[in-house]
Amino acid sequence: MAGGQELKLLGLWESPFVVRSGIALNLKRLGYEFLEEVPGTKSELLLKSNPVYKKMPVLIHNGKPICESMIIVQYIDKVWAAAGPSILPSDPHDRAIARFWAVYIDDKWFPSLLKIVRAKADDEEEKAEAAEQVIAGLQLLEEAFEKCSKGKDFFGGQTVGYIDIALGCYLGWLKAAEKMAGIKLLDKEKIPLLVGWAERFCSADAVKEVMPEADKLVEFAKLLRGTQNVAAPN
Repeated sequence: MAGGQELKLLGLWESPFVVRSGIALNLKRLGYEFLEEVPGTKSELLLKSNPVYKKMPVLIHNGKPICESMIIVQYIDKVWAAAGPSILPSDPHDRAIARFWAVYIDDKWFPSLLKIVRAKADDEEEKAEAAEQVIAGLQLLEEAFEKCSKGKDFFGGQTVGYIDIALGCYLGWLKAAEKMAGIKLLDKEKIPLLVGWAERFCSADAVKEVMPEADKLVEFAKLLRGTQNVAAPN
């Protein structure tokens, strides 16, 4: 509970989008109840709480649902502005830039990572093509990190911020994709700043509690490979 307020997070531990919400809640030091869905099914509570998209995560605050992962992050930052560090930048231009990169990550970069996860084990051409796109996107994000971080540890500066959460939630799946495809994606020679950032991000207290292990994600992906059940952005 958060100061007597009821907070429930509905989703799957494997979902990077659920991880986003968990990180934001942890950053604000908010207690919450995690209501885990069953893979491949949609609970009555999920369908009732998100009748339009029927997707997770859903944050339920005092009985009222909030949907879409980055909207949930913004909601948490706004409602509990005084609790913990700010997630979105205070400067309007910096805030707009942060939102821009979050949209890029979900709309342009993540689909390539998803192709690696979903690719058939023997489809080396598809995996190599997708890996090339993932690496190209990471190189672009390396440049963004250099500008946004201004020489500090995170995209958000001294602490984990909006872009950190948007990209960092995928690190478990990024490492899982490396194992599944036998391809190095987080390459220190190509993206040294992002490799250092990834290590710091995964070591942050707010992140460690909710970041899924790569080996467990590999096993999960094997069960879902060839289906449409591996999470899509929401």
